Amino acid sequence: MKRYSTLIIGTGCAGYNAADRLYGLGVKDIAIVTEGRLMGTSRNTGSDKQTYYKLSLCGREGDSVRELAETLYSGGGVSGEHALAEAAYSTRCFMRLVELGVPFPHNEYGEYAGYKTDHDPRTRATSAGPLTSKYMTEALERSVLERGIEIIDDSLAVKIITENNSVTGVACVSTLTGELTVYACDNVILCTGGPAGIYENTVYPESQHGSTGLAIDAGALLANMEEWQYGIASTDFRWNLSGTYQQVLPRYVSIDENGVEREFLFDALGNNSLGLIFLKGYQWPFDTRKTDGSSQIDLYVSEQIKRGRRVYLDYTKNPKGLENGFDVLPDEAHEYLKRSGALFGTPIQRLRKMNEGAYELYYGHGIDLEKDRLRIAVCAQHCNGGVDVDENWQTRVKGLYCAGEAAGTFGVYRPGGSALNSTQVGSLRAAEHIAKIRKTGKTDPDYSLPDIKYGVSNADEILSEIRSGMSRCADFDRNVSEMKELLAKVSDLCDGFEDKAVISGKTEIPAYFRLYDTAVTARAVLSAMITSAGQIGTHGSALVDGKPNLQTDVRKTRTLTDKDVSKIVPATPLPDPELWFETLLARQRNDKK
Repeated sequence: MKRYSTLIIGTGCAGYNAADRLYGLGVKDIAIVTEGRLMGTSRNTGSDKQTYYKLSLCGREGDSVRELAETLYSGGGVSGEHALAEAAYSTRCFMRLVELGVPFPHNEYGEYAGYKTDHDPRTRATSAGPLTSKYMTEALERSVLERGIEIIDDSLAVKIITENNSVTGVACVSTLTGELTVYACDNVILCTGGPAGIYENTVYPESQHGSTGLAIDAGALLANMEEWQYGIASTDFRWNLSGTYQQVLPRYVSIDENGVEREFLFDALGNNSLGLIFLKGYQWPFDTRKTDGSSQIDLYVSEQIKRGRRVYLDYTKNPKGLENGFDVLPDEAHEYLKRSGALFGTPIQRLRKMNEGAYELYYGHGIDLEKDRLRIAVCAQHCNGGVDVDENWQTRVKGLYCAGEAAGTFGVYRPGGSALNSTQVGSLRAAEHIAKIRKTGKTDPDYSLPDIKYGVSNADEILSEIRSGMSRCADFDRNVSEMKELLAKVSDLCDGFEDKAVISGKTEIPAYFRLYDTAVTARAVLSAMITSAGQIGTHGSALVDGKPNLQTDVRKTRTLTDKDVSKIVPATPLPDPELWFETLLARQRNDKK
């Protein structure tokens, strides 16, 4: 049996950084486990301008670690220790990416340009273009490969093995053959992204599944699993339709079963629809505070789909309301298009003028916006919750760490791009803690596959039922009674999974475990949503039973979930740690002794 100090699960921004940092800190008996090196969200997603959020590093605008921490904390439901750590480490982590070659723009004197993103009071955001996270992943991967760190590919982690609440190993099955392999290790850093597999309407790439169930089964708590981001996205090729895709004012069209077409936004809102479409460019996530504004669009899109109509964005013709020119637009939209040199033509002509890369992205995936419509839905895009971790990104299971979207360090609202910062901060904090404690366990983990039933496979059917149920009643538009019914069904499946799930043969064993992971994760998410709906109600991205948000203050609580039992707890305040130089210098000297 092969033994390692640490196994990292996942080959995205967080996973590669965890391995790279561990190696740099002298922990070299490590390996990365992945079901597919080229899979996952980090490598396969982006937006019109994918954002990385950090401390301001340009211009005359003042900023500080504590101000950034306050911004992260003020979103509601955030633990103070996470907010402060993600602020304090942001510059260090950003500059590491710069040194690795990620092409963030800067001027001739080395100032890294910034802009404002959502929920950001300063110009802290930056970007390397539509594929920032892909560039990050590739840069970190190059460093990992140069260091000779082992990558165990085509291997799905199916069990984090523990003894006395401490990690002892990881069980994996081959994604090619279904064969089982068990590895011994003292630590695991789970970097498998968000629970991408639980929704039907999702913008997560098809290669992204998520492995939150691994942490649940190991005994970890979950945090804020009711908090998500949802927004309008294309579904044939999964991609966020934010930024320029909206600001060029495409037509919103729905088509019924008889092929009858409607511009439903104009029918409902008249000329006001034009300004709201424009605002959707930088107010992309559904927000219950904007249900009288730009988030009306999400509600109308969802309503059309629930009526059985297909909904599209059409860039080939101007939307109703622009027949007599652009003067009908609100001042903000008119000025933006004018300054962009795009106060002319059709949506596709404006898009190619303002952002040719946005057009080329779809063209490269077989969709020509010069003639093709984009089928859309309001899709799950990011889970702001995840596995509950402490200030070192360690769960309540000793030796089990979690970083990136898999970790529950976000709350109700978060600045756009803060997720990419968190991948780097959380994985570095975990690596530093592992390097400091230097566990040397000797236990040989024991694991065998469960009693799997073989026959006519029902895995795809069950998976489809879970996903369609979640998108029907447990996305941004939540129905409590339907969520309770779905929770009962999913719980029944989880409790008797070995008797209910059937696969056709050994090569389907990975699908068997992905289904199980989806089921136990959906159960936890439903528990958190129902608990939050009863005690908090409508807030953030959650419209509960169609009732408006009556709260005036941001949330000062978090939701903790233990398998299928959830409770509301206070969010810890921002720490106020020692900052006297002489004291910290002395402490550092003592730590080295």
